[in-house]
Amino acid sequence: MSVWTPERIAEVTRLWGEGLTTAEIGKLVGVTKNAVVGKAHRLGLPPRPSPIRRKGGGSSGGNTSRAISRGRAPRTAAKAPVKPPVRQFVLSTSGARCKWPSGHPGEADFHFCGSLALVNKPYCPEHYQMAYLPARPKGEARESRNEPSRVDTRRSASAA
Repeated sequence: MSVWTPERIAEVTRLWGEGLTTAEIGKLVGVTKNAVVGKAHRLGLPPRPSPIRRKGGGSSGGNTSRAISRGRAPRTAAKAPVKPPVRQFVLSTSGARCKWPSGHPGEADFHFCGSLALVNKPYCPEHYQMAYLPARPKGEARESRNEPSRVDTRRSASAA
């Protein structure tokens, strides 16, 4: 027997149109968010914009507004000036050379940095700083799980 009754399908379609997230819809309907994604795809509902921010697309630091609203400074990687790369077309698996890619694979100008890498690391000092974020201070929590979700507020508003 299918989980998707006509009533559930109508509810998913309505909530999708209201702009709720797939997780919120799943909680309200009683299925997983992945089930909602699959059903929306099969129903041909309009696709949602990706939550992933691309370069030049608004936010530049991920959770900066969330961190600032909680009174903390946002975590950012140290940005070191990057010197023009020495064109390394073939990546050698031996030797201590920086393996930072530059460009897009398959394009004519694709290459690796090729500068001297740090000991036991795959990157030169400049690219190492870009690749690894500093550790969080001890005791700093990622997210509070005790915050009320938006699902609860929408449910009580629609029930009235």
